[in-house]
Amino acid sequence: MVIRENKAAAPEIAEENTRAKILNAAGEVFAEQGFEGATVRAITERAGVNVAAVNYHFRDKAELYTRVVVDACSVRAAFREAIAEGTDSPEERLRSLIHRFLEYLLDPNRPGWKRRLMAREMANPTTALDELVKNNIQPFRDEFLIPTLRQLTGGCFSRRQLGYIGSSIMGQCLYFLQSRPIIERLVPDFKIDKSDITEIADHITRFSLAAIAELTRQARRS
Repeated sequence: MVIRENKAAAPEIAEENTRAKILNAAGEVFAEQGFEGATVRAITERAGVNVAAVNYHFRDKAELYTRVVVDACSVRAAFREAIAEGTDSPEERLRSLIHRFLEYLLDPNRPGWKRRLMAREMANPTTALDELVKNNIQPFRDEFLIPTLRQLTGGCFSRRQLGYIGSSIMGQCLYFLQSRPIIERLVPDFKIDKSDITEIADHITRFSLAAIAELTRQARRS
């Protein structure tokens, strides 16, 4: 009986391995050439599979691209962990959220094509961006960042105003992804490793908390 179960599982494992090869190869090709420039043939050649395998796992190139973008940028679980790490302190929760967001954007241990693909998609958006925002960016803002900011500001601001504050924080983080080519030219020895991510996160947190405190003070006085 055990042997039969293992034999039955073998095709499923093989299919998952093939799917993973396709996704990884597609991510590399899409990051290099963009959606329009990439071809299914180039992806299958890099993955070492035939075109039929792509057609079996994905309806077309557009569906493959969307799946690659969403899988590469999935981070919702990390934000839940950040909330847990922050305990009851909104300041520490904000620090943890910023750190996790920067890891999501910059982690040097993630394949480089994932960062390049994310930057390319933001610069030249496709319909895949809709799903990326829905499943990652919007939950980060609505489920984690805005509630933390509401607690930090003691209810002094409207939902719209909190959105502006949240956008300012997210913009500081995204700068290090989207403007990296400029940063590397301004600072030739610039690099990002785990310690650099922590340093950047600490700076953005201190800067943001100081601004939030001053804005809240002004709102309470008016």
